[in-house]
Amino acid sequence: MGCPMASVPPKVRKHLSADALFALVRSSFATIPDPHRAHGDMALTDALMSAFAMFSLKAPSLLAFDKERAEGNLHTIYGIERVPCDTQMRELLDPISPKWLRPAFRSVFRQLQRGKALEAMPFLDGHYLLALDGTEYFSSKTIHCASCLHRVHRNSSITYAHQMLGAAIIHPDQRAVIPLMPEPIANDDGTDKNDCERNAAKRFVAKLRQDHPHLKFIITEDSLSSNAPHIETLQHYDLHYILGVKEGDHPFLFQQVQAAEQAGRVTYYERHDRTARVMHRFRFVNDMSLNASNIDVRVNFIEYWEISDAKAQHFSWVTDLRVSKRTVFHLMRGGRARWKIENETFNTLKNQGYHFEHNYGHGEQHLSVVFAMLMTLAFLVDQAQQLGCALFQAVWAKLGSKRLLWERMRALFYTYALASMRQLFEALFYGLKKPTPVFSFDSA
Repeated sequence: MGCPMASVPPKVRKHLSADALFALVRSSFATIPDPHRAHGDMALTDALMSAFAMFSLKAPSLLAFDKERAEGNLHTIYGIERVPCDTQMRELLDPISPKWLRPAFRSVFRQLQRGKALEAMPFLDGHYLLALDGTEYFSSKTIHCASCLHRVHRNSSITYAHQMLGAAIIHPDQRAVIPLMPEPIANDDGTDKNDCERNAAKRFVAKLRQDHPHLKFIITEDSLSSNAPHIETLQHYDLHYILGVKEGDHPFLFQQVQAAEQAGRVTYYERHDRTARVMHRFRFVNDMSLNASNIDVRVNFIEYWEISDAKAQHFSWVTDLRVSKRTVFHLMRGGRARWKIENETFNTLKNQGYHFEHNYGHGEQHLSVVFAMLMTLAFLVDQAQQLGCALFQAVWAKLGSKRLLWERMRALFYTYALASMRQLFEALFYGLKKPTPVFSFDSA
């Protein structure tokens, strides 16, 4: 492919490189029951790995992926024996329950743990900060399946949709996020009532504890989650929390805080950042009842103002973590970091090459959900490399943006025969010496 243009190769972590993680994903897919294999049809593992490769390469559509093919590199890099056409892929993946993809997420996460790539992610006393939020990734007035959510409008028209509860380990000081397997917000067959984010959260935290029984988490969510049943669910699974609250949604709580202030129980604290010309102002009080209907659900309350020359911002949270002048600034940063589930997760999937809201295929059973899970899995593998692979980090730094990185990666993948993803990244890092074209002439 040409001569190398640089001399100092970045170190590659053996078990956190793209090639190692792809092999890990494939081995996980190989354990999923394959009802078609007994008849000699296309292997389910190849179909799953092809869909994963499509999202790993950031192909804009299934049709575009199918047209490019590049079967040689799909075999050497992703381990795919036979690449299904677009119709085959949809038919094979539609009946697969999303639950079978959970071991792949768990395997990649454990590889990050073994490689000590998560050492920078604990937020407070060894606890990981885990942000949860719902998002919609499919909507149509015509295309639908049995698991679609449905919204009936005033004119009797119906909008069908797919949503999921996303989850990502975040840190205020880290750019990378670590997505966990999302929980689909989807209707069961024969169910008239829509599934909802609250029910999805119940399912998610139960599975979280099954997958990671000993990890310590602090859950951070928006104000819709600040309700007694959800807080009791978090407590049941030994999960701490920092949850947004709003005065309009929690009038009883704010009335209690006002009464506590009059009684002299509320603490005020200010912290000045003279370099940034910002003042941080807090008031907080511990041991408040969440609402009048749940007096026994006790929470600690934080209210915060960020005041600068340009503007003032206001936030408030409840938490089960004790609040003091020593801890309130750190807890505030944890509460505000919740936006990383939007900015660094959903917005990245929507706007940074993953085509999250594109309909790769809807199917009649699970296809839309399976595609969304596989895209999130590809995002997890990318984030794992961002945290733990120096070669990936060096290529990203050289090119300056993820979008350009994905474009150059696809260009090489579809142009050259490659032995590994490492070879592709090294070509991007070193640069390629383009060969001189050779022309033949007709002497006549």
